[in-house]
Amino acid sequence: MTQSSGLLASNVMHFARLLRRTGLPVGPAETIAATQALTHIEIGQRQAVQAALRAVMVHRHEHQEMFDTAFSLFWRNPDATKFAAALAAMEGMRAPEDERAPPGARRLAEAMAATKDKPPREGEPPQTIDATLTFSETEKLNAMDFEAMSAKDIARAKSEIAKLRLPLDQHRTRRWRLQPTGRRIDLKATMRASMRTGGEIMSLARTAPKIKPPPLVVLCDISGSMARYAQILLHFLHSVANDREQVSVFLFGTRLSNISRQLRHRDPEVAFQMIASLVPDWSGGTRIGEALASFNRHWARRVLGQGAVVLLVTDGLDRDGAHGLAANMERLHRSCRRLIWLNPLLRWDGFSPKTQGAKAMLPHVDEFRPVHNLASLQSLITSLSAPPTARGQAIHDWKDAS
Repeated sequence: MTQSSGLLASNVMHFARLLRRTGLPVGPAETIAATQALTHIEIGQRQAVQAALRAVMVHRHEHQEMFDTAFSLFWRNPDATKFAAALAAMEGMRAPEDERAPPGARRLAEAMAATKDKPPREGEPPQTIDATLTFSETEKLNAMDFEAMSAKDIARAKSEIAKLRLPLDQHRTRRWRLQPTGRRIDLKATMRASMRTGGEIMSLARTAPKIKPPPLVVLCDISGSMARYAQILLHFLHSVANDREQVSVFLFGTRLSNISRQLRHRDPEVAFQMIASLVPDWSGGTRIGEALASFNRHWARRVLGQGAVVLLVTDGLDRDGAHGLAANMERLHRSCRRLIWLNPLLRWDGFSPKTQGAKAMLPHVDEFRPVHNLASLQSLITSLSAPPTARGQAIHDWKDAS
């Protein structure tokens, strides 16, 4: 192998490490395949090199945009790009006013600015990590309010939220499935099986009710008073939407927006970029009654079947003075199996629903829970995974406690 080919293989290896730091699944197999692919094309043609590397190093459609951005930065001038990317990361990747930063730009900048840890010098004792306060720091993060978190705390919280899973409680459907120990005999399946033995019935086919988790529908307030909480909760909803089926997410401020399709994108930064371009009323006012009326009229019959569980995330502050809110809440309550109101204001011990919106909503929910930190999210997951309580029982318990 010549010296130039050796430098090319080294550059391909560093490019693969960059892609791996941005989150793309690029390993030794892709690196070797990329090096071999470059021996079969004209190395002087930039588009041919990009197409060859993309063909062997990208396995998902959603990773192509990140790959193209990394390719244009790395193969232009790797040394100069490190400084530019590090500067962009410190400045927050500010985009021009007339052009948005591409999805994943911040993550790519951080990956290019990252440096490898220096190996210990000869004779120097190995570094040790003091994990005495690790548990305490985790407890502190779990109890910290989302609104009081710094940028570093939010980044840690997002990484913890990405690990959460939501195993909703199973419920019985109207459908039946074949099961040897089922209590119901399926005559049609029995006769169909007897055709294999010349019409002689050798055994009886039995069925049992099909058990599956219910659909999950989330209605999240993105008004000014809820913007910080909604921003972090979107990471939890993105993890849930990519972990299970039948998850529908709607955002509302002054109008209702369905973001279910955008939230299913596996790359969170691309998903949030798509959501930002779709939702124009972020951090604006709140019309809860109008948003619920729009949901009941256009979406309820589509997504509230099969015993759906509804999470309503809002602080109950309605700019329209709760106009039509009680009637729409009652209709929503009757259309779902379980309606849970998540309110960040419930973190205060002396909270009392004195606003018109809260008074109109509270009689029509099954559970009233806080959602302001990681501990409240974990408590919500525990509640959703358990069998539902009697309708209204959780509200009576909360009223008695308060």
